[in-house]
Amino acid sequence: MNRTVREVRTGSPVNEYLIYGANGYTGALIAREAARRGHRPILAGRNAEAVAALAAELNLPHRAFPVDDSAALAAGVAGVRLVLNCAGPFTRTASRMVEACLQTGCHYLDVTGEIAVFEAMAARDAAAKSAGVMVMPGVGFDVVPSDCLAVHLKRRLPAATCLVLGFQGHGGFSRGTLTTMAENFHRGGVIRRAGQLTRVPACWKTRTIDFGRGPVVAMAIPWGDVATAWYSTRIPNIEVCMAASWKQRWLARLSRAFGWLLGSGPMQRWFKRQIQASPPGPTDEQRARGESLLWGEASDDAGQSVVSRLRGPEGYSLTAMCSLAVIERVLKGEAPMGYQTPAMAYGPDFILTIPGVVRTDA
Repeated sequence: MNRTVREVRTGSPVNEYLIYGANGYTGALIAREAARRGHRPILAGRNAEAVAALAAELNLPHRAFPVDDSAALAAGVAGVRLVLNCAGPFTRTASRMVEACLQTGCHYLDVTGEIAVFEAMAARDAAAKSAGVMVMPGVGFDVVPSDCLAVHLKRRLPAATCLVLGFQGHGGFSRGTLTTMAENFHRGGVIRRAGQLTRVPACWKTRTIDFGRGPVVAMAIPWGDVATAWYSTRIPNIEVCMAASWKQRWLARLSRAFGWLLGSGPMQRWFKRQIQASPPGPTDEQRARGESLLWGEASDDAGQSVVSRLRGPEGYSLTAMCSLAVIERVLKGEAPMGYQTPAMAYGPDFILTIPGVVRTDA
């Protein structure tokens, strides 16, 4: 093994997968749930001390290596069947990690929600097929439930030409999610029009949606399904929205005029200092009380439309459950080669295998 990769083994059988960024908020949630299920993943990350502490707590093997050293990265993922990347922002880690996975012949998963990452991973489809591996970004709340909802709506209305997806979450955000939001807040929105990604202003559109708890106002956001739902359904016009308070909508509109300031170095550093001073993420109690509500509408050129909803556990809990459900499928040999979305690989009813998830059709 490359000398820049440090590993500690526990004497267990050969490990079948590796969680990179295991010491982060989401990675640690997944690692703990994996251990509870009796899995024996290798925990990995750049921060050797933090990864070692979690590995000791869970009695799991661990490795420490950076993503910006290609030799160390390839050595770090060697010997495993798949990698789950939980180290965001994924615009900095995904492409390098995928390259290492293609070199070593292991499947790649991550929990991104970033449009640019989905598009970059889709562009590696041919390379992944050539390497005989699956590349599936977005195996958490981004985008398993919404991707399955999109394909379910397409199944209900095969001639659909427009798709709108929305969600309402209760539980809060992790530091990693807030960092990604801060880095992209000044960039405005993204929708898909006639099959092409199209830039629009922040809070480009609002609509009133009943997610299942009564009508609320939602605003358009640049969510991952703007990318993934196109590959899953080939519906050419796609928008995603999120339930938002008047203050969130006001701030989004304000960013149109001050995007240059929000994206500047000093402001980005200030945002990140504030984020690091905040709690790591929702507490166990907040996650237990929280829930995820999703809504989707597909329509066709004849004026027909269908609406479906999903209700499930809080977003980060759902991420842990969904990512491990995908991992368990892959380890059973269910890993179609090339770029995949969750619903492309496992169908629109995959989300219903997650405990606590309910789908209803209007």
